Amino acid sequence: MNAKLALFIALGLFTLFYVIMLVRGAMRVRAETGEPAVPTAGGVLTGFVANFLDTLGIGSFATTTAIFRQWKMVRDERIPGTLNVGHTLPTIAQAFIFTGLVPVGAKTLIGMIAAAILGAWLGAGVVARWPRARIQIGMAFALIVLASIMAWRTAVGDPTGGRLLELDGSLFILGLFGNFLLGALMTIGIGLYAPCMILVSMLGMNPTAAFPIMMGSCAFLMPIASARFVRERAFDLRAAVGLLIGGIPAALIAGLIVKSLPLTVVKWIVVVVVLYTAITLLRSAARERAAAAANLPNEASIPVT
Repeated sequence: MNAKLALFIALGLFTLFYVIMLVRGAMRVRAETGEPAVPTAGGVLTGFVANFLDTLGIGSFATTTAIFRQWKMVRDERIPGTLNVGHTLPTIAQAFIFTGLVPVGAKTLIGMIAAAILGAWLGAGVVARWPRARIQIGMAFALIVLASIMAWRTAVGDPTGGRLLELDGSLFILGLFGNFLLGALMTIGIGLYAPCMILVSMLGMNPTAAFPIMMGSCAFLMPIASARFVRERAFDLRAAVGLLIGGIPAALIAGLIVKSLPLTVVKWIVVVVVLYTAITLLRSAARERAAAAANLPNEASIPVT
């Protein structure tokens, strides 16, 4: 059995776990509260738009949160659970699509996914104690600097080539360490997508290689997070089903678009995504500091995936 086939089988098992968990959770929610499982048109449309952007690397959590709050579709305290439960299956679909479409070396792909999962597991206890606002600000400025470097290289010519699909030696070790750290930072709401795009590009890889790596990482992490929210009934069933139904076709459509884009266009998309993420990190840090200064309870942090 080759490594990619093993990865597909593992993704399939995680998908089966998620579907069984969601069906059982939905049945319990309906039995206890009578909450409908039939999504609204707005919920399905939100899932389509958010996951279309997510498949391009922009992330789905921030977009969905903004829509939910603007139109009062989900109560604030149930938004984090709804995001995780509703976006899990589209994210798994993205992982299947890009693992099949983008020919990243199996050792690099599986190694970096495993490093992110290990980082999220082992790093949770350590990183969760770090000051969130300082990390957000530091990450934001680091992303701005790195995005500027990437923009300059793309405009005048990238001396590193940026076409590798496999890492070896010291570059492989750096890739593992970098994704381990990014996995740990996910536990405090620092999204994986944009930093992973920069990491992959700085290592001289083809920017499209970031897609199966970052989506594969999240595809294994999100079902576990969703299980907690389903167990605690801390999600909106109707909205989550809408995200799921709208998200899967969006992932399929956008996945084909990303595959067909020229490399230079992908690089500029990465620059825009990273700058957008940096701005959202700075805004989130400013909100947290303002809440702390006012001695008010801080709102739940919504990570940008």
